Amino acid sequence: MPKFLHLLSAVLICTAIADAKITTSFDPKGKKEVALTFDACETKTPSHFDPVILDYLIKNKIPATFFVSAKFALRNPKRLAEVSRYPFLEIENHSYHHDIHMERMPKDKVIEEIGSTQDIIEKTTGVKTKYFRFPAGNYDKKTLDTVEGMGYKVVHWSFASGDPDKNLQAERIIKWVLKAAKPGSILIFHINGRGYTTPKTLPVIVENLKKRGFSFVRLDEVL
Repeated sequence: MPKFLHLLSAVLICTAIADAKITTSFDPKGKKEVALTFDACETKTPSHFDPVILDYLIKNKIPATFFVSAKFALRNPKRLAEVSRYPFLEIENHSYHHDIHMERMPKDKVIEEIGSTQDIIEKTTGVKTKYFRFPAGNYDKKTLDTVEGMGYKVVHWSFASGDPDKNLQAERIIKWVLKAAKPGSILIFHINGRGYTTPKTLPVIVENLKKRGFSFVRLDEVL
């Protein structure tokens, strides 16, 4: 029996979690730290790791967290397995199909979306995911309760970078992110080819934050 079916049985008998919440920042505990996160997802168009972004992170050993969908994992198994071996890179759960309205799904479908993704990621990388990000950030209390009932902490972002917007110029994204970032911020970008200017903007953002005394952390180091 697939693991997600065992999760379904467990969650369906659980009561709703009264204090379920979305994490959008972390306590920096007096340090100038931010968390770089990247969505790696696929919907109708085949998607792959952006090689410029990924090579930059690896070459410079920059800690980051990737929220990966199952469809993306199935299309990029070898590369994902390689990525998971870097100790400064973290793999987390971003649903199976990247349906941007999971709040409209019945409970058993939500559990299947997340549980089957965990099965695929674990089979590919050996990683047991513990954080979840809703596609497009859409959720309701019932869906959030279901996800937390599976043992996941839901992590979104402090502010949108705007990188999937083809109409936003690189200079505007750089200015916005550098202005908005503060200790404890969770930054969001895309590494699936939909961060249209991210290969250009990311190095500038990272180097400017470093000059300001910031360092970068994986989510599992601060949550």
